[in-house]
This record gives sequence, structure tokens and C-alpha cells, in this order.
Amino acid sequence: MTKSQQLFSVRDITDLRDMVKQSVELYGDLNAFLVKNKETSEVKGVTYKQFQNDIQCLGTALCELGLKDSNIAVLSENRYEWCVSYLGIVNETGVVVPLDKELPHEEICNLLERSDCSAILCSGNYEDILAEKKDSLPKLKYIISFDKAKSEDNVLSFSELIERGRHLLSEGDTTFIDSSIDREKMNMLIFTSGTTDQSKGVMLSHKNIVSNIMAVSKLLYADTNDSILSILPLHHTYECTAGFLTMIYLGVTIAFCEGLRHITRNLQEYKPTILMSVPLILENVYNKVIKKAKKEKRYAVLKLALWISGLLYKLKIDVRRNLFKEVLDNLGGNLRLIISGAAALNPKVSRALRAMGLNIMQGYGLTECSPIVSVNRLDYFKDSSAGLPLPGIQVEIDNPDADGIGEIKVRGPIVMLGYYKNPEATKEVLRDGWLYTGDNGYIDKHGFLFISGRKKNVIVTKNGKNIFPEDVELYLNKSEYIKESLVYGVNEEGEDDTIVCAKIVPDIEVITDKFGRTPSDEELYKLIQQEVKKANKKLSSYKKIRHFELQKEEFEKTTTKKIKRHLELVSLKSIGEMIKVFNRQAK
Repeated sequence: MTKSQQLFSVRDITDLRDMVKQSVELYGDLNAFLVKNKETSEVKGVTYKQFQNDIQCLGTALCELGLKDSNIAVLSENRYEWCVSYLGIVNETGVVVPLDKELPHEEICNLLERSDCSAILCSGNYEDILAEKKDSLPKLKYIISFDKAKSEDNVLSFSELIERGRHLLSEGDTTFIDSSIDREKMNMLIFTSGTTDQSKGVMLSHKNIVSNIMAVSKLLYADTNDSILSILPLHHTYECTAGFLTMIYLGVTIAFCEGLRHITRNLQEYKPTILMSVPLILENVYNKVIKKAKKEKRYAVLKLALWISGLLYKLKIDVRRNLFKEVLDNLGGNLRLIISGAAALNPKVSRALRAMGLNIMQGYGLTECSPIVSVNRLDYFKDSSAGLPLPGIQVEIDNPDADGIGEIKVRGPIVMLGYYKNPEATKEVLRDGWLYTGDNGYIDKHGFLFISGRKKNVIVTKNGKNIFPEDVELYLNKSEYIKESLVYGVNEEGEDDTIVCAKIVPDIEVITDKFGRTPSDEELYKLIQQEVKKANKKLSSYKKIRHFELQKEEFEKTTTKKIKRHLELVSLKSIGEMIKVFNRQAK
């Protein structure tokens, strides 16, 4: 780790329309996107000029429909039309409302109603259900399908709207392209992860987003020689800001993954240089390399190669891509940079991937901050941290305890306007110019931010000590036999202290490979019990796990692969009651 903190020069942009305009001037005839035809599998390039033209055509057509200053939803898998729709709405038709395609239909309708949407642009998969529900959504005037060739009474065709806009522009209609953009007002309404009862509508502006784009671009170098494979869902601000809008700003070419099961094939097809990821995907890559090495009796060689590669790299001798050519070729051969977010990446994994030739930038953010707050630099990093605050962003710890841990608060142009139609929740988190994130953490003497866990997840013992479940889970998840875990506390009357419990999902595949057969339930329990004991040896006495349950099914997750902790804990309450009954019977 060096102490250089190189910042790259960036160009100023006032809003997202200005960003597209400048990018067209700089990269006009280069490809902004690579788009695959679903029927023929032919890949076609879409230039920056064509992208801008499609945005203008769509925006003009939407304005003719009477949707100026309306809230408009976008619902689909990652695809070119999603990107055109996003910028066709915010530049400046109205307010874009990106929705999670994985939500149940009832929740989608709930969010459409809560967000006061007048129209929705969607993939063909949602045409029928939205048309069926349209009568129960009185504010929803238009359903626009990306996949419909011809417009009908209930569903309009996206491609026909583009052509209509093209005609209107040729006739001199400048309603869309000449409209002024207020960079301070809400133009993006993004619902946070969770069920509709718990999700909040985060209001963001052009100023918020472009401030984040410029700050992030000071920390990473990318240019027209780079390409990115878009894997994470675009409705999530992390992928939208960093994986889509920042790439358009930098002149990078964007291709779309066809689904998680197609990642390997798509990496070979598009051979990207950059990847936006979440820890679960990166840990899967690492585990596959380890598994293959063990199967081929080359694990000792792999460990030695990782050690040598890492040591030489610290000495400024880079042999990584030669030593791990096979691994890199399986990832397309050109991958040079991975940006990881949404959750903490196991430091062991980040160190190993870096030794294999993959430069890792891990950061921290939240939708309310557009979303990136801090990032580890390529040349100045701590793998267990969330990095240093972005240039121009203030991060402080509110009311730190004796260990320096307190609530993380953020101030700067990236901070949201507030929560949609929720002034009480807005007042709770926006105070005196600061956003109180609800995350606990601390800042070390070098300025690196460390995340301890969600404030609302903290387990408070009877004698006042705080236990961050994420910290305990990290120790459990280091075991190769544990796929994932969820730690929680049970306060039992008559007990001296809180009972720390865990729900654990064993990695049956790894265990079966290791022992040559599928273990019995009793053997599985004893194996995991040993792993819990190993974790407990590294934990303070009050953090030790005193009870655990096994679960074969993985925990329910958001589209960025974070466990829906609040949903899981609802079911765990019943386990807590069982523990109490067990303890009473034992007494």
C-alpha cells in the first residue's frame, strides 16, 4: 500500500443532458453500447450519436403524449431500451421511477400507485399483467412495451414511439430538447430494497447524480479502449450511476449480461475490461478457482503462486497476468478492473483476486447518497475497509463510543433531497445538513472508513454492550463449509445476558466434495458445530454464539445479493421463542 492518492482530471457537467451532449462531442461515432438481437444473436454497435438521437426521439414522443412533468416508471431486465428510457425521462420529460423486476406483481402495482406514475416503460414480460391491473391504477395512463412491434389500445410500442419522436423532431418540435433542466429538483425517484411497506422513495436530482459521477471519475481511469459488462440490475442506483451513467461520461462501451447463469458465456463474448460486481459473485469466482485447484491436486501450487504474485506485485514486479492466465482467460481475457459494492467483500478474496491480476476497488454507498460515498483507491487501500471518502464529500462519525464506533453521517452534493411523501422519515435522517446513514462504523487515523453494521441490526446485551451481527457473520463465513449465516440475539428472562444465535446455511457441495459423500444430518450438525467453535475462539466472550440452527435453503436476498435481514428475522422470532421454551424446560 502506497500513500499516493492520485486524482484524475475530470470535465465539469451541469446535468445528465449536458453529460450526454459532451460525450457525443468527444466520442460521437464510437460505440456506446453493444446490443444483441434476441432472435439472431447478432451483436450490433450503437454509437454515442445514435444513443443521443434515440433519447431525444423518445423524450419528444413522451411529451406529445402529455407526460411532461409526470412520474414515469421503467421495469425490465438490463437492456439498451432501459438506458434510453432513463435519460429520455430525466432529460427533461419528468421523473424516472426505476422498479425492481424481481418484485411480486402486487408489489410492483403498489409502488406504481405510491409513486403516482402516469406511465410505465417495460419489457414484454410485463405487458399482460400491467394491462390487467391498469384499471386498479387510475393514475396510470400508458403502458409502453419494449418488445411490442405495433401499438394497441392498452399497450403502446416503444419502437413506434421512437419513430414518432423522430418525425416530430423533423417537423421542428423542440419541446423536449429545448426544455430547461432544474438540476436541484427531483428527477429520480428510487425505492430502497425491501417490501413495499418498508421501502422508502429516495428523491434524487441531476446535481446529486452528476456530482457522484464526477467524484467517482476522479478515482478510476477508464477511456474509449474500455468496455463493461452490465451484470447488476440497472434499477439499483449502484449499477445505474457507476455502471451506466459514469461509463457514458468516460466513453466506455456497455454490453449487457443476459442473466447470472450466462455470465461465463457473456464474458467470453464481450471480453470486457471492467466489471461492476457484488461480493457474492466475486466469492463464487474465488471458490471455483480453489475448488478446481483442489480437484486437480494443485491447491498447494495455487497458494504458493498467490503468495509469490502478491509479494512481487508489492515490489512493483507484475507477473500476475502470466501466472494466472488460465483464470483470466475464463473471465474473457481482458478484465483489468472490478468495482465491488453493496456489501463487504471478504479481505481474503480481494487479496487473492488482486494477486491473480484483477484490480479491486471496493467501496461503500447507499441510495440516499446517489450512491457512492467512499472507495478504496487502486494504489491506496485497506481490504477490510470501505475506503476513503470521495473527493468533496465529508464523512464523520456521530457520537462515537470508546472504540470510536458510532453512526456514519455524510454531507455533500451527493446527498438526497429526502424521502417521497415521507417528511417524518426525512427529518429523522437529514439533520443540520448531514445525512445520518443508519450504518455504524469508525474512521481510522489514515482516514479509512470501516463499516461495523446497520444501526438497527445491533444486538444490545443486558449489560449494555453492542454486538454487530455482521462482524460475527464474517467470522462464520470464513469457513469453507459455511455458505452464509445470519446472526441475531435473543433476550431470555432470567438469563444473565443476551443469547447470541445464528442461522447457518452449510455449503453442501463443498462438504460432499471434501468427504466424498453427502453427510447425514447428524454429521453435518457436528461439522458445523466445530466451525462455530473455531469462530467463537476468535470472538469476545459476550459475542460467542451459544445456539445455532441449520438451514438448507439460501436466505432470501435483494437483487444486489444482500440478505433481506428484516424478512428473515421475522421467521427467526419463532426460533427465539423455541429457545426460550427449551431453556425453561431445561431449568
